[in-house]
Amino acid sequence: MHLTVLGGCGAWPTAEQACSGYLVEHAGFRLLLDPGYATLPRLLRHTTVDAIDAVLVSHGHPDHCADLNPLLRARGLSDAPPPALPVYAPHGAVDAVLALDRPGMLAGAYRRHEFRPGDRFALGPFMADTWLLPHFVPNAGIRLTTPEGVLAYTGDTGPSPDIVHLARDADLLLSEATYVHRVPTADAPYLLTARLAGHYAERAGAARLLLTHLWPGTDPAAATGAAAEAFGHPIGVAAPDLVIHFRGAG
Repeated sequence: MHLTVLGGCGAWPTAEQACSGYLVEHAGFRLLLDPGYATLPRLLRHTTVDAIDAVLVSHGHPDHCADLNPLLRARGLSDAPPPALPVYAPHGAVDAVLALDRPGMLAGAYRRHEFRPGDRFALGPFMADTWLLPHFVPNAGIRLTTPEGVLAYTGDTGPSPDIVHLARDADLLLSEATYVHRVPTADAPYLLTARLAGHYAERAGAARLLLTHLWPGTDPAAATGAAAEAFGHPIGVAAPDLVIHFRGAG
């Protein structure tokens, strides 16, 4: 199993960085996790649109799902459209994106699979466990398990003891870390700091921590330094084209 980062910028993309987007591959199956703003051009550096086997969306904010629209357009409007793309998302999370085009225009391009955070389901070669984690809209924390390893992904979340369960002994915790040391009061229940991400990774016994969804302009070194105050294992920041290989027996 391996993870390719397409983007990890929070809120909006920058000239250097797309928003949240990750390509997870195992046993020849390509899963696109959170196709946020500007992730499609990055995806096309690594594969073709018809090579994607499924999409999994953590929640309905556009920095996590907006590029589902151009992905479906590129597949559904091609001269030889591939089979309908399975799209897994919490109930209603992708309604706004799917409503961008005239009714029925892309109906054959996708097949919806809605779930409730807390559900467990097979997705290709992955077993997906989900948790409802606190955010401004319903957000699914996602744990993907294969014989080669475990990837735990928070989506966007505020503080929650469930993050520890999500990331228990994971090979990699991909954690939201919008701020470095302090979340503004109004956002405090719904977003994390890099330091808190490190705290959860340490409590969960994760092998590695990758910080993502940093606010545009955040110094990556400051974020990793804050996480290292609590977590003593390898720490990185999601950057375009970063590839992480899983070699354990998760």
